[in-house]
Amino acid sequence: MGRIFEVRKGAMFARWDKMAKDFTRIGKEINIAVKAAGPEPENNPALRRCYLNAKACNMPKDRVEAAIKRAMGKDTSNYEEVLYEGFGPHGVAVLVETATDNHTRTVANVRAAFNKGNGAMGNSGSVAFLFTRMGEFKLKNENIDIDELELEGIDFGMEEIGEDAEGNIIIRSNFNDFGLMSEFLEKKGITPISVELTRIPTTTVELNDEQSEELLKLVDRIEQDDDVQKVYHNLK
Repeated sequence: MGRIFEVRKGAMFARWDKMAKDFTRIGKEINIAVKAAGPEPENNPALRRCYLNAKACNMPKDRVEAAIKRAMGKDTSNYEEVLYEGFGPHGVAVLVETATDNHTRTVANVRAAFNKGNGAMGNSGSVAFLFTRMGEFKLKNENIDIDELELEGIDFGMEEIGEDAEGNIIIRSNFNDFGLMSEFLEKKGITPISVELTRIPTTTVELNDEQSEELLKLVDRIEQDDDVQKVYHNLK
């Protein structure tokens, strides 16, 4: 019984840690969105996206509203989105998206994480070309004709459509058609579960289990930094 409790407690803390990380990430996204286009969701597509993603990870509404109020304050931090590039173990390409109010701190922390994980920071442009930036829309698969949606969506920048492990519909659009696809779904009366700008690798690297574990440990190490928003890699 004691061992089962320890396992369950560990899983519970892991969920709490992920939730806290998600809340911090969305809070920074709200900050950037509000400062760029104001606090009204109807006039700010980026903020509307934040609302959807906050709901998807069960972020309380009062925390979302508090983040908006903080972003409107004069004394709040100004976050800037900065992309770092590098190589993980065995030549795997790694992209790190951050939102930071202190470049010196962030680049030092990211470099240290790469070094400790047997990776190395790269110059700007060293691996970014191996990824395609796309819009990703997750939809609940309820009363949706996927074939019909695909046929109509092609004219609005839809590049890929499929299902994830949970049976949700995943749509990917060209980065430049992100707004067009959002409008298309809105006109169809479809509210996504979540909406993200993501980076999809154009080529992948295949490793054995031991090598893959080494790479994923590096990714986890980088993700632990508070300034890091997302980490992408091209491990198959």
